[in-house]
Amino acid sequence: MSEFMKPRAILAGLAISIAATLPAAAADMTLRGASLFDDDHAYTKTLRKFGELVNEYAGEEIEFDLRLNSELGIEPDYVNFLTQGVAIDYAIIAPSNLARFADSLPLMDMPFAFRDLDHWNTVLSSDVFAPLEDELREKADLVIVGYAGGGTRNLISNKKISNMAELEGHKMRVMGAPIQAKVFDAISAAPSAIAYSEVYNAIQTGVVDGLENESASLAQYKFYEVAPHVTLTKHSITVRPIVFSGKSFDKLSPELQEAVMKAGKEAGAFGRDFEATQDAEKLAEMTEAGNIEVHEFEGRDKLLELVLPVQDAYAAELGAEELLNAIRSK
Repeated sequence: MSEFMKPRAILAGLAISIAATLPAAAADMTLRGASLFDDDHAYTKTLRKFGELVNEYAGEEIEFDLRLNSELGIEPDYVNFLTQGVAIDYAIIAPSNLARFADSLPLMDMPFAFRDLDHWNTVLSSDVFAPLEDELREKADLVIVGYAGGGTRNLISNKKISNMAELEGHKMRVMGAPIQAKVFDAISAAPSAIAYSEVYNAIQTGVVDGLENESASLAQYKFYEVAPHVTLTKHSITVRPIVFSGKSFDKLSPELQEAVMKAGKEAGAFGRDFEATQDAEKLAEMTEAGNIEVHEFEGRDKLLELVLPVQDAYAAELGAEELLNAIRSK
């Protein structure tokens, strides 16, 4: 090879090397999401599905940069980012972390708000929460594009509870929100708000006889070692809004906004089905392994009846009577 040809050959080789490291085609834009969990978690899978569906409906290539394992902080951080339109464009957020913007939002987490999974799914597939969505858009510049969730909360106890007589006086840990204690007091239990990190030892030492939670937490924290009885009160089913930054949303074309809304609704339905199925599977796995005994609750309708006055009073306190009636009517 001549001295003249050598530099040209070197440059050609560099060009090939650089081209090999570049993507075949650059995305038209990048949207960044955040998840507290790893790739196996239902929330992450839901957000992945959301990205896939947006690209399917958008007719343009969007890169979805989803950061996992709390890399970008925790949910209160996500809310701040989303309202400011910085760092992230979308995430799944618990209603409790959005409640400061809309007084009625805690109804989503209220025990016995939903009669069963079918009722829960019907409500989330409807426009019942449209007034809340409008309020969040106005006050926080947040856009709810869909609803995920699906973990069912039951009683977890160191003794069998299968009817009202066995439930009476049951010492149980509840979350700190006042509505939680009021509801379980109304159904004759004896609720206590203690730190979640102290629950295992509290059961072990007899401070409480149990708690209420989903199958995933029961398995993860091995509460079954001290509380092997699960009573299917099905008193709460999680609602997890898929939230998009309003500032990011407004930068999208009308066609892409439409794709985001359609994808969010379908991704939410996917997430609800996935998590509800996973929740039931985890309960079955622990039962088959001999870790837990599962009990139906005789006369569950009585529980629904007993909590009605508490729910009514809570809705009145929040100015959300109309919303509660809309949920019940579905």
